[in-house]
Amino acid sequence: MVPLFYNTRSLWARRLSTGLTVVGLGLVVFVFSAVLMLANGIESALASGGDASNVVVLRKGATSELVSGVERDAVRILTTDPQVASGPDGQPLVAGERVVLLTLPSGRTQAMNTSARGISAESFAARPEVQLVSGRRPRPGTNEVVLGRSLVGTSPEATLDGELRFARQRWPVVGVFTARGGAFESEVWADAMRLGTAFGREDYSSAVVRLRSPAEVDAFVKRVEANPRFTLEARPEPAYWADQASGLAAFIRVLGLFVSVVFSVGAVLGAMITMYAQVATRVAELGMLRAVGFRRRSVLASVVVESALLGAAGGVLGALGALATRWIHIRTLNFQTFAAVSFGFSPTPAILLGALLFGTGMGLLGGLLPALRAARLSILDALRAS
Repeated sequence: MVPLFYNTRSLWARRLSTGLTVVGLGLVVFVFSAVLMLANGIESALASGGDASNVVVLRKGATSELVSGVERDAVRILTTDPQVASGPDGQPLVAGERVVLLTLPSGRTQAMNTSARGISAESFAARPEVQLVSGRRPRPGTNEVVLGRSLVGTSPEATLDGELRFARQRWPVVGVFTARGGAFESEVWADAMRLGTAFGREDYSSAVVRLRSPAEVDAFVKRVEANPRFTLEARPEPAYWADQASGLAAFIRVLGLFVSVVFSVGAVLGAMITMYAQVATRVAELGMLRAVGFRRRSVLASVVVESALLGAAGGVLGALGALATRWIHIRTLNFQTFAAVSFGFSPTPAILLGALLFGTGMGLLGGLLPALRAARLSILDALRAS
């Protein structure tokens, strides 16, 4: 085999063309990995909105809380289940909630839809991941609201001590909360009764039930669906939020991968042109390698390895560029819930490894034909070329 040092030295000797090819491959890898990180960020933002001990109860057949309706009596019946956990005050952790869409001015030319969640007294206790970072909780029976952290600053009045205006009423902001980066951070939380009155809704949209243990979730789901007193269905909360993310994440992933594949054709051609140029300018070197005893397959492998090194360098460059986007957050419309959701680029080791392999694969493909040409050179013709 031709020593690897020979390949790296050859690439460095032609560093201008090498650098341009690596940048081209890196841009494609950047798009590829950024798209995967974006889709993963959406899934993480929404799927992390669930607790393994919680169950979301909706009307049977409803795909989201916005199109669901749960009667108050049904919520009361759910509190009698023996596996429902109790809060610090001894009350069962079953919270009937109302979810509506708000349109808040974003300070730009276009307003954004935002989910408003009408909460009950048990909502905070049922979701320990939701923590106030400033201010206080809204008092029952008032128009006070608290904001998810992602909403702060997205509207002129979306700040602590600000005052939102919707449903022809004023809603003072008395607190800001976090939810481990989950979907709740893109919501406005208000008292369920006041929100229901403002929007003319009597029934709840859903009920969140916190069980004593995650091991009780499956049995509880079966009991709800088998209960003849109501037509409800229950879903584990993480599964519910994962479903809400699936459509948008799949759309971004498919669109992004399609763009990456189209771009990758150009990148492979770029790598191929570079390697053809490398072979054309090193005909004498390649002939000398053959003359000193290296076989055709060794020359072929040498050119392929050289091209793979180009691709790997492009993969590293693209992955590093994509990593730099992890601090960027985007706010867009989730077409499954018709509400805006905030999320960021979420890298994983699998995505970074995939980016490196993608870049290396493009380099390999680009080097195959030049490698075949190099391997077919006869010793006599190559030495004559010198």
